[in-house]
Amino acid sequence: MPLWIPITIAAALFQNIRTTMQQKIRGVLSVDGANFIRYLYGAPLALSMLAFLVWGTGREMPPLSWTFVGLVTIAGLAQIIATSLMIHAFSLRNYAVGTVYSKTETVFVALFATFIASEPLHFWSWIGILICLSGVAILSVRGSFTNIRAVLADLMHKGALYGILSGLFFAIAAGTIREASKALPSGDFMTRGITVLAVMNTIQIVLMVVWLSRSDSSQFHKIGVNWRSSIWVGVFSVLGSAGWALAMTLENAALVRAVGQIELVFTFIASHLVLKERPSIGEWIGSLLVVGGVVLILVAR
Repeated sequence: MPLWIPITIAAALFQNIRTTMQQKIRGVLSVDGANFIRYLYGAPLALSMLAFLVWGTGREMPPLSWTFVGLVTIAGLAQIIATSLMIHAFSLRNYAVGTVYSKTETVFVALFATFIASEPLHFWSWIGILICLSGVAILSVRGSFTNIRAVLADLMHKGALYGILSGLFFAIAAGTIREASKALPSGDFMTRGITVLAVMNTIQIVLMVVWLSRSDSSQFHKIGVNWRSSIWVGVFSVLGSAGWALAMTLENAALVRAVGQIELVFTFIASHLVLKERPSIGEWIGSLLVVGGVVLILVAR
């Protein structure tokens, strides 16, 4: 099995945990505040990972170019915007709508890979992406086909608009992360992936500090008071982001993000194992569609 596949699955699991925890902290922080904590606590961890790779294992850090810095800055800014849009979609109390439409990211990043990055996908990979997206849509409404029709029909709902925009910006982030990694002239996949993450998270802290200082400086105090709960968002965020960066260093970003849709299956499994809920037929169908789509993508790649 190619190494990028288990790395992607681990990243999806960590992202699932981070998103859940980030939603809980939204009770005390604003959208931007909840967004900021993932970088505030994540960047030091990413820099520590890079320091360990360079000084702890003797690896050489690849030289950074202005092209690399520019790509990483675009990726970091796009990720900030995408995360804020997604959290805002959830804050409208329509989690299903926000989730379904944010997952259009897989289509956007596939278009990016095909027409901008010159990494076109196989026809059956496209079919696998659409199958995954169908499964995600069903799981997002807990297997209710009546609700899925309503969600898909309501394109003008604010949650849908924010979700689609978040998917677009997540795709820009994924595509430019992949290109930034390719722009590094040396280093193994781990060094290049963690270098991308460390530099990107550092830039994101600077951008968010400037933004919050101007828009809502009270968030700094709230983040400090709630550090015990918010720090875990940063921990799982950097673990997930490290996984995405490493996987995208090894493989086409479109394939990585498509396989990452298995995140919704983790939510399905956790809800029934932890909460002891009985899964509906629709949820089983949604899970099988996601898994089947992922398998098709891997076979066709």
